[in-house]
Amino acid sequence: MSVDSTLRSRAETWQRDDPDPATRAALESLLEQAGAGSSEAQDELADAFSADLQFGTAGLRGTMAPGPNRMNLAVVSRAARGLADHLREDLDLDRPRVVIGYDARHNSHDFARRSAEIMAAAGCQVQLFERFGPTPLVAYAVRHLDADAGIVVTASHNPPADNGYKVYLGGRAAEPEGRGVQIVPPSDAQIAARIAAVGPVREIPLADSGVELLGEQLREDYLAAISALPDPEGPREVRIVHTAMHGVGTQTALAAFHRTGFTEVHPVAKQADPDPDFPTVAFPNPEEPGAIDLALELARTLEADVVIAHDPDADRCAAAVLDPHRGDWRMLTGDELGVLLGDHLVRRHGYRGVLARSIVSSRWLDAIAESAGLEAAATLTGFKWITRAPRIAFGYEEAIGYCVLPEVVRDKDGLSAALMVAEMAALARAEGTTLIGRLDELAAEHGLFSTAQLSIRVEDLSLIGAMMERLRAAPPAALLGSPVATNQDLSQGSVATTGLPPTEGVLLRSEDDTRVVVRPSGTEPKLKCYLEVVTDVPAGATAAETGALRHRAEERLGALKDELRQVLGAD
Repeated sequence: MSVDSTLRSRAETWQRDDPDPATRAALESLLEQAGAGSSEAQDELADAFSADLQFGTAGLRGTMAPGPNRMNLAVVSRAARGLADHLREDLDLDRPRVVIGYDARHNSHDFARRSAEIMAAAGCQVQLFERFGPTPLVAYAVRHLDADAGIVVTASHNPPADNGYKVYLGGRAAEPEGRGVQIVPPSDAQIAARIAAVGPVREIPLADSGVELLGEQLREDYLAAISALPDPEGPREVRIVHTAMHGVGTQTALAAFHRTGFTEVHPVAKQADPDPDFPTVAFPNPEEPGAIDLALELARTLEADVVIAHDPDADRCAAAVLDPHRGDWRMLTGDELGVLLGDHLVRRHGYRGVLARSIVSSRWLDAIAESAGLEAAATLTGFKWITRAPRIAFGYEEAIGYCVLPEVVRDKDGLSAALMVAEMAALARAEGTTLIGRLDELAAEHGLFSTAQLSIRVEDLSLIGAMMERLRAAPPAALLGSPVATNQDLSQGSVATTGLPPTEGVLLRSEDDTRVVVRPSGTEPKLKCYLEVVTDVPAGATAAETGALRHRAEERLGALKDELRQVLGAD
């Protein structure tokens, strides 16, 4: 079967406008293969030209390849010009200041440099990081430099073939609570409209000067800011294993650890240096099975106290510890680490203000806030919403994202969070306990909140809508035998118990306080179910008894997953 003439014409037109010889050549090869009858090439060609890569609140993210539905220099060029036009035309900013950073993925530097040249030519004051670095560094720079916008070229923890384009607004372009925060509606739609209005890529002006390079002083300022958080009088005897997951976090993380007195840090050598091919992991995400196996192996050899893992752009942080209930190492869940951090910041650092979490994260943080006489807030998913919580002191989401210094970085920051993990582990060791022991103490005080996630990946996106409709039409009458007391369709406007604006999803809560939130993933072809069961812990329960209760809660979560698969028709 030959290539459809309309598709071929569109591809050839795009190819002539493409400024990158690499993707022009790749498209030429794809056209030849498709013309020779390769069904795989024909499918790839059709998908690459089926639409324009959607710009939304997460910016852009996709596979690097030719075509308007892929990440490439042409798509990035249009995004840069569209953002510049938004700042100058929609917001009427004179000489808007823009900070641009990038990670160590394939093409990240080229995408960032081209964005800088385009935005400078469009009348922006552009400051470009002279080398790759962590995403939190860009979020910090937007606030620290009072920039009107920030761009970071990164695909975070996505596979090696992907790249992305994240946008922050600040300065004159955002309200105080939104400075240095990822964009939200209507900014995303306004920027997307400006991108769509950009003419041919080869006609976009480029500046050959006027781009200022940001050097080491900005990094030094950031390090100084986050290094002020740990208590200088606190214990420092702790053995840490660290992995940057082949990303850009090693240098900054080690500098932060050492300058705050955490000197016994052992990097995982095979994962310490940036490598855009991520050779030791199938998927460069600390949450994925097997991703931290090398770190756990080193931790067992060294008899470490804690493993601290960053994702490739270091905006997320994970921790693993030896669990005495299991007799082996395990990753703390994102909710467990979030509750430990929230409790630590309140109890040891005297934090006051609002403790914020996403609606799918654990209500354990609410109990921490209530016991401290503080306010808790539940927001829509994503740090673009979490860090907009008024008077936020700390915020987290279960996907290992933590904001421990909102006045410094108003986004998730795996590096400042790592310092708090190190401090918590050192304090626990000095007190003769562990992070698991501290979780047991919190369970005895507030109840044991156990969480899990069920993800249903699909090839056909229409199946997600069908499962959501099935859930709405025939919701379960009970969860784990307890009658459902609350059934909220989150897409139908404000939710009385949370005050949230509309969002796609369904929240169920039973009389015994079991909770389920079902929603489509915003970044992957998945339906995600967030599960939480609450268990009372008797006064004076021993560690063994608490461990048994935790094991029973895990069994209940497993049973709840089975119930949901049946309800959703995903058996």
